[in-house]
Amino acid sequence: MSDPIICLGQQPCGIFPNRFVYAKIKTARRLQSELGGSIVFFLHDSDHDSRETSVALTNRHSGKIERINFEVSNAIQKRYSPLYCKTIRPGWRKKTRRCLPNLVDRELVELFDSVKTDNVTEFCIEMYRKMGLLDGVEIVRSSDPTFREKAIDVDDYFVDTPYEGEIVRARYRNGGYFIYKGGDRYIEVAVENPSKSQISPTRDTRLRWMQSVIHCTQYVAGEGEIRYLNKEDAPEIEYVQRDFIDRSGEAYAECEHEW
Repeated sequence: MSDPIICLGQQPCGIFPNRFVYAKIKTARRLQSELGGSIVFFLHDSDHDSRETSVALTNRHSGKIERINFEVSNAIQKRYSPLYCKTIRPGWRKKTRRCLPNLVDRELVELFDSVKTDNVTEFCIEMYRKMGLLDGVEIVRSSDPTFREKAIDVDDYFVDTPYEGEIVRARYRNGGYFIYKGGDRYIEVAVENPSKSQISPTRDTRLRWMQSVIHCTQYVAGEGEIRYLNKEDAPEIEYVQRDFIDRSGEAYAECEHEW
């Protein structure tokens, strides 16, 4: 019998992870202490919604919630590029650095200073590593071409394709490929014979696509996530709801962790 593979999935979620992501990691570590095996963090960095990387932090002086998000290089990237293709606009780092001492401990400010990449996904991964959250955790990225080549085919999917000098995430529908402009408006994008290395799943097909490569035995899901997952797509998995955490939508800005 093979060792357990305990998996959790999440988008990169900003310069600090959300508290519910910390709760997922903590739950996975608890399961590992009980069952053994390994932990895999399936990072949904193919997703394109910039709102995923907005973090909520409490100002230590006013007590008010403030939000910090990356400023990316241009409007096309912000609206349509997958997270792994978004790049940080010059000047954002300096502006954000000025705000942080009012929001987090000095140690986290220093960690922020030490991250040098200008790629949104790479920034998140490096920051979470430096915070000690990913020790002993394998990161598997949905953007990885090798992973995509190994995964099963799905009928509901996106394609990463060039558009106006950037890479955008276009959804396959009715025989064409479209990026969503808002409301009921879509822009059709020319795509010819996309390869598997360009394809990533939608929310509804992501579970079976992921499982075809990772073959996890347990999956730690969030409160909302566990309701929408189509568990019939992977009935061999034991689904575990993450442990409770208060203020789940706020940022987890700590360096000392209670595992």
